[in-house]
Amino acid sequence: MTISPLSDMAYRQILDFIQHEGLQPDDRLPAENRMAETLGISRPVVRQALARLRSEGWVHARRGSGNFVGKPPVLQHTSFDPLQSIPDVRNFLEFRRLIEGESAACAARHGTPEMIENITAKRRQLDAAMSRGEPGIEEDIAFHGAIAVASGNRFFSMTMAALAEQTRIAIRLIRDLSPQPGIKRAADTRREHHAIDDAIRSRDPQAAHDAMMAHLRGGLERLFGISETRPRD
Repeated sequence: MTISPLSDMAYRQILDFIQHEGLQPDDRLPAENRMAETLGISRPVVRQALARLRSEGWVHARRGSGNFVGKPPVLQHTSFDPLQSIPDVRNFLEFRRLIEGESAACAARHGTPEMIENITAKRRQLDAAMSRGEPGIEEDIAFHGAIAVASGNRFFSMTMAALAEQTRIAIRLIRDLSPQPGIKRAADTRREHHAIDDAIRSRDPQAAHDAMMAHLRGGLERLFGISETRPRD
């Protein structure tokens, strides 16, 4: 059984804290130092968890005032059925191609320098996790989430947040069931993530769109062991 990364544990602990304390939207969260002491984790881990919570809408920050409970409308009012079969996974990855191809193009067009730096930071964190032999699933989700945030369209990030659990399952299945050797699979994935990051940093929407489409098409090929039979874009 794979142990969840510390940031994932902190994420869940903060959500549990919000629910246990009965905090409502716009209620202020404790300072990062106090939260780290309360939860028994380091401040950097708390910061990583808060960044994920902000990207999903559970938390929002106010300059000079700290973090406050947010209002994640998609997570509160919309749910997606769990993936139930391999065909479900194929359909899910094809759906992600439609959403994330445009999301990456918009990020190249509209992302602020800070947002684009965050994409690179998330990609480097994923690289580091994979280099340590860790699953890197949460880092992978955070990379794609950072791109959605950089798109400037909140519906991209809300959709990605709502699909987080399906994304976790799909990534695990690709890694567990892929007929490709693990070393090649990891190398291909890292190369594809770099291509997406580079295209967004270069402010090239078409290249970013194509790189994301190629990455998710690669996920299909890694899982099924064959190239797609449907027409390529």
